[in-house]
This record gives sequence, C-alpha cells and structure tokens, in this order.
Amino acid sequence: MGSELQGTVRAFDPYTQSGSVLLDDGSPVDFDGAAFAAGGLRLLRPGQRVRMETGADRVEMITILTLRSPG
Repeated sequence: MGSELQGTVRAFDPYTQSGSVLLDDGSPVDFDGAAFAAGGLRLLRPGQRVRMETGADRVEMITILTLRSPG
C-alpha cells in the first residue's frame, strides 16, 4: 500500500516532465514523467506545494496541493 507525501517543488524540467520536490523535513524526492502524467498536470513551478502518492519505492502520481474552501 502506498502513502501520501506533501512538499514544495524544487525543480521541474518541462521537456522530460520530471523533477524533484523538497519534503517539509528538507529531504529531496525525485519524480519521473509517468508520475507527472498520472496527475493530469501541464506544468509545475518551483515553490508550488504538491501532493505525491508513493508506492513500490517511487512516486506514482504528483498533483498540486489546493486548499479547501472554508465552510
């Protein structure tokens, strides 16, 4: 069973659609183009908050973390 992590985009290469995220403890986590495509994203920018679903020692999907509406 996978887990869910949150972090901040450190780097993103739009050509390979891969990059890295810094977790809140400062640990870097790399993701590949397959994880990016699974999230249905078009672009990531350094500094964006993201959610990653992991499994089998890799990031399976990455999505932008959004805040819930109050109420």
